[in-house]
Amino acid sequence: MNRLWWLGLCWSGALLAAEGDTVLRCERIFDARSAQMQAGPVWLVMRDGKIAEVSRQAPAAEVSQSGQSCLPGLIDLHTHITNEGGPNRYIERFTVEPISVALRATGYARATLDAGFTTVRDLGDSNNISVALRDAIKAGWIDGPRIYTSAKSIATTGGHADPSNGQKSGLTPHPGPAEGVVNGPEQAYQAVRQRYQDGADLIKITATGGVLSLARNGLNPQFSQAEADAIVAAAKDYGFTVAAHAHGVEGMKRAILAGVTSIEHGSYMNDEIMELMIDRGTWYVPTMLAGWWTAEKAKEPGYYPPVVAAKARAISPQIEKTFAKAWKAGVPIAFGTDSGVSPHGMNAKEFELMVAAGMPPAKALQAATWNGAQVLQLQAELGSLDVGKWADVLVVDGDPSRTIEDIHRARLVYKGGELVSHGPAQGDPP
Repeated sequence: MNRLWWLGLCWSGALLAAEGDTVLRCERIFDARSAQMQAGPVWLVMRDGKIAEVSRQAPAAEVSQSGQSCLPGLIDLHTHITNEGGPNRYIERFTVEPISVALRATGYARATLDAGFTTVRDLGDSNNISVALRDAIKAGWIDGPRIYTSAKSIATTGGHADPSNGQKSGLTPHPGPAEGVVNGPEQAYQAVRQRYQDGADLIKITATGGVLSLARNGLNPQFSQAEADAIVAAAKDYGFTVAAHAHGVEGMKRAILAGVTSIEHGSYMNDEIMELMIDRGTWYVPTMLAGWWTAEKAKEPGYYPPVVAAKARAISPQIEKTFAKAWKAGVPIAFGTDSGVSPHGMNAKEFELMVAAGMPPAKALQAATWNGAQVLQLQAELGSLDVGKWADVLVVDGDPSRTIEDIHRARLVYKGGELVSHGPAQGDPP
């Protein structure tokens, strides 16, 4: 007897699917390529981790239920899945052992999966914990999203992601390419090769200053053009894409001219940068959630050190204005949250912020599905509910292509054809 798995219930009946297949009925189904929600019912047949059939042909035993939308598993292109922010984060790097960080990360991975995100990029960790977490999830030891990680971000001396920032002199040895700190094109090559040896999937550079580091400038360019060019050239040798953290204009420009795949944050992006990104096909990953979260937390005394709070008050609110302008200009946009700055599991809040800034709900959903797959260069394997792709499916109540808040109403999450979550526990924050 074949099985119809639908909304967590097992129904018996004569289906067209083969014995052991999982067949999911959808009252609506999101076409990520066209950014349109299609009326159903539609049946998805999942076999051996892949989508085997998408059909409007009803099973022999009809089962009626309404109000359910099926979407591809969501993709968050900017997370820090091994950490989570808070007032103690600047002390914990001296007091918490890496093994404890890794154990906590398993909970962050679970929360991300429960929120409907079956694939993430991790853009910067320490001690290669995200590499180990990725491999543990792949081996089935723990539950979590499919991870593509940059491992340790690459910075310049004193720049955003220099791990020695904020430390007294002599506390730690001077970091070099192995620790993700470079000065000059030769060291840039060495750092990329080290990421390759460490098992990274891509490269992340901090092209400008940042908000949460203890360096005072959040906007200045931090790689020369020659260094940025060398990073991208070395990355291409190893089949890596490059994501560039950037808030200020000059750092963005150098990164785009070097050939990076995406600009992360892009807070002070101007018309020249937007035109350059459109011309070169550079993706914009806005991380509006991080901007919203840090601006709010900067109001709380003691949550951030004074140098960080000042940058958060100045830079973070700018992201919303930039996003609205970039969307209207036609800059290619993909979804990313910078989760870890905000609590893991809140990822879908980004959709609300994107829509509030002017993006239609269906386009926001496309940014987290089809567009995300393109940034990862994995559009042949994920990002849409097409036959032959991984069976990553999110089932939600309502229609988030019309009412974006419905994206929080996750009921089922399938990853590789397996039911891995019934959504966030009741009472969890959106």
